[in-house]
Amino acid sequence: MHAAGTGNAETEPEWTGLPPGLLRMRRLLLVVWLVPLTVAAGLLPGLLAGTGWAAFALLPLALLLWGWSMLGRNWRSWRYAERADDLLISRGVLWREETIVPYGRMQLVEVTSGPVERHFGLASVQLHTAAATSDARIPGLLPTEAERLRDRLTELGEARSAGL
Repeated sequence: MHAAGTGNAETEPEWTGLPPGLLRMRRLLLVVWLVPLTVAAGLLPGLLAGTGWAAFALLPLALLLWGWSMLGRNWRSWRYAERADDLLISRGVLWREETIVPYGRMQLVEVTSGPVERHFGLASVQLHTAAATSDARIPGLLPTEAERLRDRLTELGEARSAGL
C-alpha cells in the first residue's frame, strides 16, 4: 500500500487510494440514517392522512440512492502521494482540491480513530503545520498504514526541520 514518489516535479507521483472499508462505513451510516427516515416518511403520513401521502417516502429514498452514488465518487477521489520533499493529498468530486504539505513544515502528525472507525478497523492521519489553514487529514486508512505513515512523516519532518 506504500507509494513512494520520486520527488521529480516532471514525473507523475505514485498515488495511493483509500481502502474500501471507508466506503463501506460511510454507506452503512447513510443506510442507518435514511432507511428509518424513509420508513417514517412513508408510514406516518400514510397512516395519519391517507395512503397517497405515503409518497413522501420517495424523497428520503431518492436521497439514499443519490447519496450511495456520491459516496462512491467521493471515496474514489481521495488519494495521497509521498514525494521526496512533501506529501500530496488530492480529493474532491465537483471541486478538486490538492494539498501539498512540505515535510519540514509538519509540527505534529496524529493517528485518530473514533468508535465507528475502530469498529470498521480504520484510522485517520491528521497533519498539523505552523499555519493552521494548511493542516491536512487523510481519513479511513488501515491502522497499520496510518501508523506507518505517521512514523514516516514524523521522521521526514524532523529531518527536514533540523536542516532549516
